[in-house]
Amino acid sequence: MAGRTLFDEALTAWDYARRSLIAEAEVVPDDGYDFRPTPSSRSYRDLLWHVVESGCMMTGELSRPDGDFTRKPYPELLAEHTAHLSPVDTPAELRALLERTLEDGLDRLRDAGEVHMLQQIRQFDGELSTRLSWMHHGIAHEEYHRGQAALYARLQGIVPALTRAIHGEDGEE
Repeated sequence: MAGRTLFDEALTAWDYARRSLIAEAEVVPDDGYDFRPTPSSRSYRDLLWHVVESGCMMTGELSRPDGDFTRKPYPELLAEHTAHLSPVDTPAELRALLERTLEDGLDRLRDAGEVHMLQQIRQFDGELSTRLSWMHHGIAHEEYHRGQAALYARLQGIVPALTRAIHGEDGEE
């Protein structure tokens, strides 16, 4: 599409990554949200909650004029950027929260603007990068967890959403 900037493309990429994760979450029945591959692994529900938290922290820090991923310890950054969230009880509410925090995050980043996103921010490792570059890290993080979500589904005998989309509704390979 003519006139699209790298920032526009990054927003589109994040929208796609998050909506793809939501699609994976929609194929897992409610009782599958408590599944965990090992006792020390996150549950499916915990995995999706982690994406919500991380996405809120990403958009919060990237949109702040003084954003800096080292300005507070990681748990404190998460708490600051998720304080507005109410707990969810059901998988449907969790999927809706994934959707709502995506929409809110996209709005915050658009409001911050492209010039702001081209400014530098301190990453967790203390190095500087552009906010736009760091946003790509956040997108990759969500894609990583999308892969985990698909694997969790497979481990429960469920055909992942992407496989269903490629091979037909029943997902037979």
